[in-house]
Amino acid sequence: MATIEKLENLERKLVVTVKWDDINAEFDKRLKQTAKKAKIDGFRPGHAPIKMVAQMYGASIQNEVLNDLAQAEFNKEMIAQQVRIADLLRVDAVEGQENNTETFQAAFIFEVLPEINLADLSGLNIEKSVANVNDAEIDQTIEILRKQRTRYNRVERGAQNNDRVIIDFVGKIDGELFDGGSSENYPFVLGQGQMLPEFEAGILGMKEGESKDVSVNFPEDYHGKEVAGKTAVFTITVHNVAEAELPQVDEAFAKALGIADGDVSKMREEVKKNVSREVKRRTDAQNVEAVMAALRDAHSFDLPRSLVNEEAARLAEEMKQNFAQQGLDAKDLNLPVEMFIDRAEERVKLGLILPALVEANKLQPTEEQIKNIVNEFAESYEDPQEVVAWYYADRERLQGPSNLALEANVVAFVLGKAKVTEKTLNFDEVMGAGM
Repeated sequence: MATIEKLENLERKLVVTVKWDDINAEFDKRLKQTAKKAKIDGFRPGHAPIKMVAQMYGASIQNEVLNDLAQAEFNKEMIAQQVRIADLLRVDAVEGQENNTETFQAAFIFEVLPEINLADLSGLNIEKSVANVNDAEIDQTIEILRKQRTRYNRVERGAQNNDRVIIDFVGKIDGELFDGGSSENYPFVLGQGQMLPEFEAGILGMKEGESKDVSVNFPEDYHGKEVAGKTAVFTITVHNVAEAELPQVDEAFAKALGIADGDVSKMREEVKKNVSREVKRRTDAQNVEAVMAALRDAHSFDLPRSLVNEEAARLAEEMKQNFAQQGLDAKDLNLPVEMFIDRAEERVKLGLILPALVEANKLQPTEEQIKNIVNEFAESYEDPQEVVAWYYADRERLQGPSNLALEANVVAFVLGKAKVTEKTLNFDEVMGAGM
């Protein structure tokens, strides 16, 4: 059995030895196979002299044989010594063997996976997020749905907060126009912070058809650097003032939300069900992150740099694709891999901890758990059974639900072992989580 040499961190070196007798025997075998199908000018396919075939293809065949036999010997040693490889980094030549007619040697440099010693989960302190959905949360959601269906009715009075105004404006700094400082028929709602406070304040009280000059001081930290810290004078003309009218919570409103018979109580139940599902999704996501962070912090071991660099490169490519999907030209975008190293390390670390935790505690999901998640997905669709059938038509489609079930098992297991403090979130905190 060959000796594995420990290098830096998780890097290892193994020198494998292959007999030249074995190399030559395999070379002759492959050379004859090549000769049978070789196409050489002046000869019918497969009828060229073996020496000529060797002259043309011998070097590449020998390199192929050396690589294959050395790799096979390396693989055999890895199995025999039960080595868990993270990545093969390179194969180096061994010096001083030019005149060795007995054996050929190659040095394999590789990284191994670290040994994972699972932490005592009872020592973890985890804050678990919880939230309730009551009448107040349902009322708040219905109010949001009403605002989404706001109608604006033209009025002849002066503009007030929450009115929608349509304006022309022309801005000048020291009497000169500046980029982005002018627009025509520009609509916005007063009091929502869409424009600078002085700009909005100047419009309050203005009626349709009125014009006036409004002085506005741009903040020093304004995103437009060319105007930051400067004072502009805007000539504003109001074309339309319209006040908001929210729909009544009645039969028509319920029907607009998909309740066929317009029953408001049914509408409230449907809103509660949808809001509860979303609140659960968001609090679950926060709890997953809390558990994963606790697991990362509780374990300390070297990470295979090859896996970290590979994950960082994948994250960089993923960001470029996201930019492209948003309509940005990301083809020549150079994102340094170093930007993603920290996040990549977190992912690789978890990718090593979780399999060990799952295996040690038999946390693999059951078919029933996977089915329950599929059913949850399907609930929000018009024909749930059609969605369920789609998932089960191809086992690969169940990978997502399976991963979620596995994640849920890990979270439940860790929370069951750790010291848990519950943190009750209000509705705004949950819905503002941005998940």
